[in-house]
Amino acid sequence: MEAIWNSVKAAIKESIPGHCYRMWVEPLNYCRTDDGVIVLSAPNQFSQKRVQDHYGSLIASELKKISNEESTYIIEISEGKKSCATPVNRFQLALPNENIQPHYGRFLRKDFTFDHFVVGGNNEFAYTASLSLASKKNSQQNCLFLLSKTGMGKSHLSQAVGHHIISQCPSDRVYYITAEDFSNEMVQAYKNGSIDKFKGKYRKECDVLLLEDVHNLTGKERTQIELALTLDTLLDADKKIIFSSCYLPGDIPKLNDKLKSRFSYGIISNIEPPNFRTRVRILQKKLLLNGFIVPEDVINYLASELTEDVRQLESGLIGVTARSSLMGIPIDLGLAEGVVKNIVQQRKNITIDVIKKLVCKHFNISLSDIISSSRKQIFSRPRQIAIYLSRRYTDSPLQTIGKCFNRYHATALHSIGIVERGMKENGSLRKQVEYFSQKLESGNF
Repeated sequence: MEAIWNSVKAAIKESIPGHCYRMWVEPLNYCRTDDGVIVLSAPNQFSQKRVQDHYGSLIASELKKISNEESTYIIEISEGKKSCATPVNRFQLALPNENIQPHYGRFLRKDFTFDHFVVGGNNEFAYTASLSLASKKNSQQNCLFLLSKTGMGKSHLSQAVGHHIISQCPSDRVYYITAEDFSNEMVQAYKNGSIDKFKGKYRKECDVLLLEDVHNLTGKERTQIELALTLDTLLDADKKIIFSSCYLPGDIPKLNDKLKSRFSYGIISNIEPPNFRTRVRILQKKLLLNGFIVPEDVINYLASELTEDVRQLESGLIGVTARSSLMGIPIDLGLAEGVVKNIVQQRKNITIDVIKKLVCKHFNISLSDIISSSRKQIFSRPRQIAIYLSRRYTDSPLQTIGKCFNRYHATALHSIGIVERGMKENGSLRKQVEYFSQKLESGNF
C-alpha cells in the first residue's frame, strides 16, 4: 500500500501548484493499513485539517483510480514517518478561519497565508524565500527584506510567514508589528520608565520579528539606534526577521548606516506587478475563496484592464460583484466595463496639481501658500495632507512629489508619516482626509 500511496502523491503533484504540494501533500506519509483503511500521518493538527478540507476529495479520487477499488483513508497526527504509529500530544492550534494573534503585535489576517498567495513570475522568488525562512529549511537564511510598491503582496507574505511558523511551532514567539508601532512603544517606554522591560521583550522574548514599513523610521534617530541594537541581538541568536518597505534600504532618507547595514544583511527580494496570467489566477483565487461566480470573459477583461497592482484588481472584482448584487443585474462585460472605466478614469485624472487645488480651495489658501517655506499650522497641515494624498492617489515617486511642494523627498516622507499617525489619533484629521478621498474617488474635483 505504501507504493500505491507514493503513486497517489506523484499524481497529485502533477495536478496542483507546486508550492501547494510541497506545503501540504508532500509531508503526508503512509503509516499502515488497518482493516482496509489506509492510515496517513500529518505533522500537526493544522496540516491535518487543511489537507482534509482542501485536498481530501482529490486524495480519495486518486486512491480509487490507482488502486482500482474504493479505498478509505484517515489522517493521524505524527511527528514523522518513524513515529507515525505512536500518537503525539495533540494541542489545539488556531484554525485558518480565525484571525491569529501572535505573541505580540497586530493580528495576522486570516486570509494572508501561503496557500492563499498566488505565485507568478513577478513574486516567485519572494514567495520561495519567505516559505524557506518560515519552514526553517535553511538555517543560514534568517533575514529577508521584502521590497515592493503598495498593494503588491509584501504584507501578505510577511503575515504568511507568521501563520506558518505559529502552525508548525506554536511555542515560537512571533511578533508582528510596524516600524511605527515599534517607535511609539519605545517612546512610551521611556516616558513610563519601563525601557528595560521594552528592551527585554524584543531582545529576549522574540523568536520571529515581522517588521513592516521600515521606511517610516526616517529621521527617528533614537528609534533607529535602539532597533539596530535589538536586531544585532536577534541576528546573533539566529532569530528569524522579515522587513518590508516600499524603498531599498539605501534609498530610505535619514536612516543611519548601521540600520541600513542590518536591513541589507539578508536576502532583498523585489515583488513586481503581476502579469496577465497571474492577474487571472489572482481573480480566480479570490472568486473561489469568496464563493462568487463570474464569467470567464469578465475575468479576462478585468485582468487585461486593471494592471497596476493587486489592490486595484481586487477593487475591480469587488465593484463588479457588489454592483451586480445591489442592482440585481447579471455580471457581464457591460457591467465590468462600467466599473473599470470608473477606476481607470479616476486614477488617470487625479494629478498632484488637482490635489493641490482641491486642498487649497477647501482650506482657503493659495497655491503659493501650500508650497511656501512657512511652517505655520494653517499652511503646514494642508501641505502635509496634500502630500499624503499625492502619494496615495498618484504614481509619482516621492522625489517628484517633494519637488511639487518645494520640499526634499525626506520631508515629503515625513509629512506622509505625520498624516498616517494623525489619522489614528485625531478624528478631525481622519475626517478631513476621508472627505478629500471621497472627492477624489468620486471624480468630484
